[in-house]
Amino acid sequence: MKSNKPSVSRIAVFFAVVVVLIGAGLLWWRESNAPVNSADPTPVLFVVAKGEGVKVIAANLVEKNLIRSPISFYLGVKLLGIERQLQAGDFRLSRTMNTETIARELTHGMLDVWVTTLEGWRIEEIATKLARELDIPEAEFLRVAAEGYMFPDTYFIPRDATAGAVAAILRKTFQEKVTDKMREDAKITGLTWNEVVTLASIVEREGRTDDDRPVIAGILLKRLRADWPLQADATLQYALGYQPFEKSWWKKSLTSEDKNVRSPYNTYRNRGLPPGPIANPGLASIKAVIYPSETDYWYYLHDRQGKAHYARTIEEHERNVATYLQ
Repeated sequence: MKSNKPSVSRIAVFFAVVVVLIGAGLLWWRESNAPVNSADPTPVLFVVAKGEGVKVIAANLVEKNLIRSPISFYLGVKLLGIERQLQAGDFRLSRTMNTETIARELTHGMLDVWVTTLEGWRIEEIATKLARELDIPEAEFLRVAAEGYMFPDTYFIPRDATAGAVAAILRKTFQEKVTDKMREDAKITGLTWNEVVTLASIVEREGRTDDDRPVIAGILLKRLRADWPLQADATLQYALGYQPFEKSWWKKSLTSEDKNVRSPYNTYRNRGLPPGPIANPGLASIKAVIYPSETDYWYYLHDRQGKAHYARTIEEHERNVATYLQ
């Protein structure tokens, strides 16, 4: 009769190996998920950018010395089922937190909020955005905002920021983006700095592309120097204000009657620049005014597809109107 002792021995060895592996795995799991330093409660700023996946977040946490293992973080997020709940934002973490605590922290409690403002928005549009995303009363922001100087960009704004703090952040970004050289070069235009920003705000609304804007800026500068009315639709739209039917601050279709509205911002009735900016221009529009394209054109329009068409004479411009707008 055959002895079954070797078979029993192999099974015993197998189970022993399994137990050792499980024990080693549990030990690794416990160690890799433990806090990096239980004695260091110093807050650490950790930023999750939009679009970053779990692997990238894990690698960044390791780089900040906030977790021990990117693999344990990745597996932990998967096991907890919170991968889709991870948020972009600005978080305060510490090395006393274990991996699970950090993972859960990244699903809520953002200290800062992503807020994007667009080129060509007027301050009322920014105020609406801030009211919706930061619960800042529109009237409060409008009291402290400076039209033309609220630089359009994407910002991390503290959730508890005041209207004044947000306006200061946007204004500071404007100051940082506009270089001293740009300010110096702008003197060649013969305009004051506020006039440069005012014209840039018009160019922002009138131009559709970065190719158009320097040409349009050049045309408007020529008109100013020749004491021609600018006849810029954007200034008239600003004067007309909010359109309840369109739910927009920028009226889409202007009429002949609109062009007669009495307002210092109506550049069909008034020569020269309006009293101040009509929107918040981006850097490209500011540069377009400082470094305009010199051309023979005096007129421009955009067709219904948004393409610009230029003209040297009123007759040529009227043909463009008949061709592209009627």
